[in-house]
Amino acid sequence: MSDPSQQLVRCDPLRLYMEQTGQMVTDATIFASQAITLEADAVSQLRDAASLPPAKKVLATADIHVGFGIPIGAVIGMDNAIMPAAVGYDINCGMRLLNTPFTKGDIDTDKIALSIARDIPLGEGKANVPIDKKLLEAVVYNGVASIPALAQKLDHRAFEAFDPDDLAEDLKRIEDNGRMAGDLGAVPNAAIDKGIGQLGTLGGGNHFIEIQCVQEIIDPVLAQSFGLFQNQIVVMIHSGSRRFGYEVADQYMTVAAKRPDMAGRRKMLSYLPADSKEGKNYIAAMAAAANFAFVNRHIMALLVRRCFNRMFGQTPLNLIYDVPHNMAKLEKYQAGSLWVHRKGATRAFGPKLMAGTIFEKTGQPIITPGSMGTSSYLLVGTGNAEESLYSVNHGAGRVMSRTAAAGKGRYGRTSPARISDEQFKKSMQGIKLIAEDKHRIKEEAPGAYKDIDEVVRIVTRCGWAKPVARMVPLAVLKG
Repeated sequence: MSDPSQQLVRCDPLRLYMEQTGQMVTDATIFASQAITLEADAVSQLRDAASLPPAKKVLATADIHVGFGIPIGAVIGMDNAIMPAAVGYDINCGMRLLNTPFTKGDIDTDKIALSIARDIPLGEGKANVPIDKKLLEAVVYNGVASIPALAQKLDHRAFEAFDPDDLAEDLKRIEDNGRMAGDLGAVPNAAIDKGIGQLGTLGGGNHFIEIQCVQEIIDPVLAQSFGLFQNQIVVMIHSGSRRFGYEVADQYMTVAAKRPDMAGRRKMLSYLPADSKEGKNYIAAMAAAANFAFVNRHIMALLVRRCFNRMFGQTPLNLIYDVPHNMAKLEKYQAGSLWVHRKGATRAFGPKLMAGTIFEKTGQPIITPGSMGTSSYLLVGTGNAEESLYSVNHGAGRVMSRTAAAGKGRYGRTSPARISDEQFKKSMQGIKLIAEDKHRIKEEAPGAYKDIDEVVRIVTRCGWAKPVARMVPLAVLKG
């Protein structure tokens, strides 16, 4: 079979087009400049996505890279179909950004990072906030609005920072107000058993907590509306639904693959009719995992607030926004209603689609991280992104695999690392790094990721979003 990347035709400096051929049911577009490296395997996966019978619109943002079945960075609009692999294993993996009243140099950011690391477990398989089945039910059905019930029932340090007035403000600044229509009855037992103790934990891989400095204010008016100023200290959190979401995804991928109408289709490319019993159950279980993730990030934010309060006295850390990037939602477009799957992509609604929220004048905030050692951005949606189903990239995107970056292989085989220890050290110069797994940390090296400045430039040149501020890391906490 020919290299699928050879099927791509550049339409303009920002767009690559893959014409509908063979088994494809629709064409596909990749929004990338010539400076963006594309993996042939990721392009092949996008072609597979465009070959799914329910697919009506398929595209990828500049951070496209290989995923499980469907590439990360893909956006797929499906007609009456829901696809677990097009959401991904870490359901509602997402970003949260908090501002602080401090300017760089006011506080010891290394010291506060160490304090946060003591309160928030980093890495895989960790537990933190113990909840029982009844409290899990509250989380699944109420999302972040369950925090008062958790605070009342649990004697845990996270809730020392709980304040009802803060929560009321926070809920306005979380996508879907931190709650989707979840149903615990649709959640597999394995998800409950393995995920129930993991609230308030970061996880591994590319998840992080960063203490950052606002290096550049790009739009002063918008920045002021979000409480941002030059050299300000902010905190960014990136995490998801932990093992709870993983088990939901894995079991419903299996359910989809076992359907008679999926005979011969691989698990990673199986889907469910949205109006079928199995499809409705997955949608409810996905929403349950999304609520779990919202609460997980909120508890970590409470723990961050607690650390600042204990170190500096009562300190306002205001939530700017909390946005998912592994979700599927039913949305209306000119062609009708589509289940829009964003796998490693972020929703980017403009002011009109944010009517009735506190962002109806600014547009939806978009939090776009780079990699540890590089910059991250806050942007807002413009409302001009229907061509991307109102979606933008969720980050920089990998330019090399974890094994290539660290020089490891499968089955005990090793290969030379493409990123040397000296290169890694240089890329992290001046940044406090706290890593739970020091042996694997090079997998997340800045050199393993694309140029975030170029990726954001593509989004802004397409007119989908406008940048508000650029942040750089001072301290990085990784699993």
